[in-house]
Amino acid sequence: MKNNRLLQIPPLPAVLLAIISVQAGAAIAKGLFPAIGPASTASLRIGLSAVILFVANRPKLGKLTKVQWKAVAFYGLVLGAMNLIFYMAIKRIPLALGVTLEFIGPLLLAVLNSKKAMDYLWVLLAAIGIALIAPWSEKGLDLIGVLLALLAGGLWATYIVLGGKISKVMKGGDAVSVGMIFATLLVVPFGIGSGGFGNLTPGLLLMGAALALLSSAIPFTLEMSALSQMPARTFSILMSLEPAVAALCGIVFLNEHLSLVEYCSVALVIIASAGATITSKRETL
Repeated sequence: MKNNRLLQIPPLPAVLLAIISVQAGAAIAKGLFPAIGPASTASLRIGLSAVILFVANRPKLGKLTKVQWKAVAFYGLVLGAMNLIFYMAIKRIPLALGVTLEFIGPLLLAVLNSKKAMDYLWVLLAAIGIALIAPWSEKGLDLIGVLLALLAGGLWATYIVLGGKISKVMKGGDAVSVGMIFATLLVVPFGIGSGGFGNLTPGLLLMGAALALLSSAIPFTLEMSALSQMPARTFSILMSLEPAVAALCGIVFLNEHLSLVEYCSVALVIIASAGATITSKRETL
């Protein structure tokens, strides 16, 4: 018990550290793209994360029911597809814009669940944000990259819905650990097919391990700790900061500087996401 108290981090720093960890991991992932490509990077990240989480949580596979296997399989496949498609998106567009566009999925999910008149304002702000960064001309952003990021956002919304359902039939740690196995089974064939694994070196493998820790193991642990100490609604509002942190990580790690219009787009989506969370139906705590 004493060790648990020593390791416990207050909820606000835990969420902020989780966000920084995820976006720093995404920056590392993008740094691996020139060497092994997005598919192999996603395979490395998800595969190593699966090993780390399985060892840490040690789920008892033999005790899972047919209902649990079915739920966790869909959950894991969506998780794998979401990560693979997001990496393919940020290969083509800046990290901050990829995260911003991906956020549209959870935002629309929150609005659909709320059905308040005020939420149309948040949809409008998000739509303006997308319009500002849409590739209206040949000199604009890569259209395929934009569409992939939006598809990843749709998968993120699906992942949230499935996560809510699976939480009713499985423990969170077991669901993520087993789900990552299915995610690995989906993504690794794409990594092998891309030929990126042939370029792996000990240094790149070490970067892959860091990516797995930063993008999955560390933030998952921090988020679970935070959610046990703060309302889910507050947690969701804080998570709206992800595009801003992605922009900062893009500058620091990747030297990706956005235009003033693109920064305005990021700000609008952050405001829309936070606003939709604030005005949504209050949860029973």
